[in-house]
Amino acid sequence: MRTLSQEIAKKEGKEVTLEGWVEVRRDHGKLIFIDLRDRTGIAQVVFPPSDKELIQEAGHLRTEWVISITGTVQKRPKGMENPKIPSGIYEVSATKLEILNEAKTPPLEVVSDGTDINEEVRMKYRYIDLRRARMQKNIRRRHSVIQFVRNFMSGEDFVEIETPILSKSTPEGARDYLVPSRIYPGKFYALPQSPQQYKQLLMVAGMERYFQIARCFRDEDTRGDRQPEFTQMDLEMSFVTREDVMDVNERALIALVEKLYPEKKIQEKPFPRISYKEAMEKYGTDRPDFRKDKNDPNLLAFCWVIDFPFFEKEDNGGWTFTHNPFSAPKPEFMGDLLSKKSIGAILTTQYDVVLNGWEIGGGSIRNHQPEALKAVFEIMGFEEQRIQNNFGHMLEALGSGAPPHGGIAWGLDRVMMILENEPNIREVIAFPKTGDGKDLMMDGPSEARAEQLKELKIKFTTDKK
Repeated sequence: MRTLSQEIAKKEGKEVTLEGWVEVRRDHGKLIFIDLRDRTGIAQVVFPPSDKELIQEAGHLRTEWVISITGTVQKRPKGMENPKIPSGIYEVSATKLEILNEAKTPPLEVVSDGTDINEEVRMKYRYIDLRRARMQKNIRRRHSVIQFVRNFMSGEDFVEIETPILSKSTPEGARDYLVPSRIYPGKFYALPQSPQQYKQLLMVAGMERYFQIARCFRDEDTRGDRQPEFTQMDLEMSFVTREDVMDVNERALIALVEKLYPEKKIQEKPFPRISYKEAMEKYGTDRPDFRKDKNDPNLLAFCWVIDFPFFEKEDNGGWTFTHNPFSAPKPEFMGDLLSKKSIGAILTTQYDVVLNGWEIGGGSIRNHQPEALKAVFEIMGFEEQRIQNNFGHMLEALGSGAPPHGGIAWGLDRVMMILENEPNIREVIAFPKTGDGKDLMMDGPSEARAEQLKELKIKFTTDKK
């Protein structure tokens, strides 16, 4: 039976079998030492000089070879302990070595934290880069955060519901990734920018409290802090006000930090609030950094930004939404929305949660009455036919008895980046894309085969200028 490295401290004097990767081999005269790495850490293995055949076999070991070691757990000699690792007082005196798989010379080392290694090399060989302790910690902590969120939301009577990945293309603020349909030539699915419409439809369906760890896709221009695909913690609630949604999210964030990151200090509880107008006038940004000491890596300054303008002018003189077309105005501005008056002065129920100068989440109370949602699209200059083609299903659903509802979505990658004190979100994503959307490991995007294009009835043409 396999023993993990962190368990050897409980097995002094017993025979154990360790399995993992060779991190380092050290030859000390007649003795050979290796550091054996598994998912729980490092164990030191010593090959005694008395077994010449075993010593000879161990001499062939190289970095990142996968091996199985059987031996006896013993205390390290006095003065040779390593207090930096859990197993540092003990070592395994090997009696048997089995090589499970040899490895080519690795293109990058994994002993350091990797910050000094070219990022493109790290991303090309991500399956090796993920072996380093820092990356193992980041990905495992991400699991713990997601697990905590699931447990917290379940305790608040939310139901986790998966929503479709293949959906319909609708204008929601960013460019869609389109997926051609083979069965319906000339028609396309779209990958979801967010589960926005589906989660509202779940409120219409009477689910009342929904959440999801959701994959989202946006075909945006190069941005260092964004990815073509990313993860949201997404939720929606029925029969609520803005205060109700903000309350459950604030409690979730506080509980998450206190449980999983006790070394960190939340600067102010409850989270301070600031209007969009005040934030722009005072800080010149709608995501102000409220930290009193920006040199403290464990200081977390949350705040809420509220009272955003609903609409803003486009370059062509028309109106567009600032956040989300499905948002409701603040109640005192509903008359202006329906009558399409004083458009620039209408404030929305949008609320953003900001952490250390980063927007980590945003949401709003929604328009649950079809005439209010239709008015938003009319202000934006959509013709009747376009409204029906893109959003007719939503208008019909809202007209079938939709409760008042609202929600929010956290950018989970950004949350993890800040909590782990990492410089970008790629450090907390297992298999990220580059800033310009390339997958260096899988060499994507790639060309489609001619047979695939023929099945989809797609042809490429070259524009002649």
